[in-house]
Amino acid sequence: MSTEALAARLNDALPQTQCTRCGYPDCAAYAQAMARGEADINQCPPGGAQGVERLAALTGRPPKPLNTTHGTEGPLRLALIDEDWCIGCTLCIKACPTDAIVGANKRMHTVVEAWCTGCELCIPVCPVDCIGLRVVDERATGWTAWSPEQAAMGRQRYTARQTRVARETTEHQARKTEEAQAKLADLAGHSKITDPEVLDKKKAFIAAALAKARARQGD
Repeated sequence: MSTEALAARLNDALPQTQCTRCGYPDCAAYAQAMARGEADINQCPPGGAQGVERLAALTGRPPKPLNTTHGTEGPLRLALIDEDWCIGCTLCIKACPTDAIVGANKRMHTVVEAWCTGCELCIPVCPVDCIGLRVVDERATGWTAWSPEQAAMGRQRYTARQTRVARETTEHQARKTEEAQAKLADLAGHSKITDPEVLDKKKAFIAAALAKARARQGD
């Protein structure tokens, strides 16, 4: 089996909480690292012991206890925002990997429980500590607490968010490029500088910056 095919199968076996506790930016990156032999199979706390067994079966490695450096197995805990203390800073919205937090700047935020994966990434970024965790079922841990359907939901929403963020970044860069081009076309009208030589230098600088921007967008 190729490294790419193994990585895909390992990713399918992960809970898709996108919590980063494994030490990688998302579940797919962790799966790729395992497939390349760069990461061990016991670094996913949300998957728990059963998750380690799944990864062991796919990689042919012997099962081992969960590495507690990355966290411990426990029940599913969903984020809950204390609406009385929320200041609407949007930092938790930006941190949520599945767009499970809705709200607007200076407006109260709330968590859509059905979309929350319990990743806890929203908690450390909250400046007023208004986000807590609600345990779904104390008796259920690992894959007992998290179904394949929930994993599929987490993966789908994470992928959709990544696509949206990439699109918005591209659109933002395009707007900035258009603004710079307009400024370059009439630099004298947009600047308080009257010295022709200085204006020419600034024009050359802006032109070079635009060229770099276009090159990045073309990558």
